Amino acid sequence: MKKWLAAAMICFSFPLMAAPRFEDLSYEEKLAQTLVVFVDVDSASLVRPAIEQGKVGGVLIQWGNYSLKQTQELIDKLQKWASKSPHKIPLLVSIDYEGGTVYTPITLGFDYLPTNMMLSASQDEEGAAAIAYLAGLELRRTGVHVNFSPVLDVNSNPNNPIIGVRSFGSVPENVTKMGLSLMNGFKAAGIISVVKHFPGHGDTSADSHYKVPVVKSDYEELQKMHLAPFAEAVNQGVPGVMTGHVLYPALDSQNIATFSKPILYDLLRKKMGFNGFIVTDSLDMKSATSFCTIAGCAVRALESGADLILLGRYIKPLTIFKQVAQETQQKNMQARVEEAARRIFTLKEELGLLDGTAEIPAPIEEAYKAELEKISDESVTLVRDRKGLIPFSAPLHKKGKPTVCAVFFAPSRFADQLMTFSKPFLEKGWNIRSYNAALTPRKRDSQRAADCAKGADLLILTSLQWADKTNINQKNAINGLIKENPNTVFISTMSPYDIKNYPEADVVLATYGLNKYALQTAADIILGNLEPHGVLPVDLQLPDEDTTTGSDDGVRSKTRIPPAVQK
Repeated sequence: MKKWLAAAMICFSFPLMAAPRFEDLSYEEKLAQTLVVFVDVDSASLVRPAIEQGKVGGVLIQWGNYSLKQTQELIDKLQKWASKSPHKIPLLVSIDYEGGTVYTPITLGFDYLPTNMMLSASQDEEGAAAIAYLAGLELRRTGVHVNFSPVLDVNSNPNNPIIGVRSFGSVPENVTKMGLSLMNGFKAAGIISVVKHFPGHGDTSADSHYKVPVVKSDYEELQKMHLAPFAEAVNQGVPGVMTGHVLYPALDSQNIATFSKPILYDLLRKKMGFNGFIVTDSLDMKSATSFCTIAGCAVRALESGADLILLGRYIKPLTIFKQVAQETQQKNMQARVEEAARRIFTLKEELGLLDGTAEIPAPIEEAYKAELEKISDESVTLVRDRKGLIPFSAPLHKKGKPTVCAVFFAPSRFADQLMTFSKPFLEKGWNIRSYNAALTPRKRDSQRAADCAKGADLLILTSLQWADKTNINQKNAINGLIKENPNTVFISTMSPYDIKNYPEADVVLATYGLNKYALQTAADIILGNLEPHGVLPVDLQLPDEDTTTGSDDGVRSKTRIPPAVQK
């Protein structure tokens, strides 16, 4: 432990340079500091002119099938372009590194980040902080400064189509304590955390990417359920808050939060005492563009109190900048723009970007893997075991090796995560048959799954549901296989809400994310190599006799946090 901590402290500095002064910037240069464009390896050239002309102040690195080296080269290239701008101010580089459905194991080369629901199921606050700390160091090595995480939405609506495992669960207290753990871990690593989606996206039944969600809760319920985690994060000094493109009639009957002065100024700044910077969710989402053009939305968000404006991708940043500059000047918003720009300029100053003193930590991949494996061991939950099949024992009368068939309903991009599931069975001398069926199975998938299950002593079936989106083909295929095979273990590998689709499954495990460590833990639990410790972080409203947890008191041991996280 001490060795990798020492390695983490090995730093390298950029050459010192003369720092620009905020007072020397023109109005347009100040405005540019508030604007963020989305880029990836393939689309970077589209935003190059805006960066070189100093018309944007930051970038959001988008997910794609790129290596870590490609990601680092992209960021270096973007900063080189920024150095050619008239003011030579470096870009603020941000990322959506929150785990869950926003990340897959092959994007950008970063390590797998557990879903928030997986972290919550482990009940290991210090383990979560350690994960964030180590992941944060890797982000900094690559040149990332800001992470739009953690999600503090309380997923109180099981039919929420967009949050799901991105949330820590349905209990505000758990969301608060686990969210603060991640926030503090990233802070210790030198990463700026931005909590989202204020004032809470957990009770929505619409996806804000496609329509305007409405939360009809009264103020008392909002304060008790959804605002509580944000209030505590503000009390703990969180540097950034992201708005939700959601309508809250109890707070503002006319405007979504992103365009609401009563929410951003009266509530967040004045009543809650938030002094950091406010970030919009992406303005190219339908819930924003239903009301305005992207440029118009940028102006409305700035006018309402936002400081950092996420313009989105596939846009013309120079055109948008010109429109925003003209409209803000016509509306005499110079004071508001200067206030927002100063917050971002000060943030860059504090990060050491303006004088070249930003530090780059050394790699610590092995430590991260160890923490991820530990969290996975702690989080996998035995939801029910009606017949006491766990741990499973092969039939005594059977001659030869017992056989297990594992059928994974999952996207092909997760194929490399499935391999370790077989390891515990192979080590005990089992025959292994497995099949990675399509996420939306067709007739041939069901037939191959049935062929795999035929004659097996144990059938393992896994589902993958993102949030509330039940895949009917997957549901029918799994239920058909459960009906035909009595010795079946069902594993929910993403959103645990899909467990309600399989009432006939006698044995149910939940992993809250599809990664190799959690799958191997599930296999070890099935064979009795490990005890299940995970605790359900949401109320599935299952019959009492169906529900079990892996912990008597829901408390995990918290003894393995790196000392640096305790800062």
